[in-house]
Amino acid sequence: MSRTSDHVDAFNHAVTTGDWDTFAQRFAQDASMTFVNVPAGPFHGRTAIAAAYRENPPTETMTLLDDEGGADEGLDAGGPVRFRWASGATGTMELSWAPNGAVQALTVAFD
Repeated sequence: MSRTSDHVDAFNHAVTTGDWDTFAQRFAQDASMTFVNVPAGPFHGRTAIAAAYRENPPTETMTLLDDEGGADEGLDAGGPVRFRWASGATGTMELSWAPNGAVQALTVAFD
């Protein structure tokens, strides 16, 4: 399983449990989270990212579209990865990783 798949699994767990503080621990201390064409953020630092999730929590789980065939070798290649919300809406996310495996930057765009 790729780091990206692990991240989505952790996100979906946070959606269903509301445990955004644990989810935010996946981010580097100095991480950034940016949304494209959405009036939210950007957020800088793990504390701000955790607060953003707590204050405006996502309510839908997501599925990676690039992983539908079960082969996810390319998910950590550094480019955007397509996803679908439970409602059917789609978008892309791009993750970069700190040397310790934490999320260094996350950029999300909605179609």
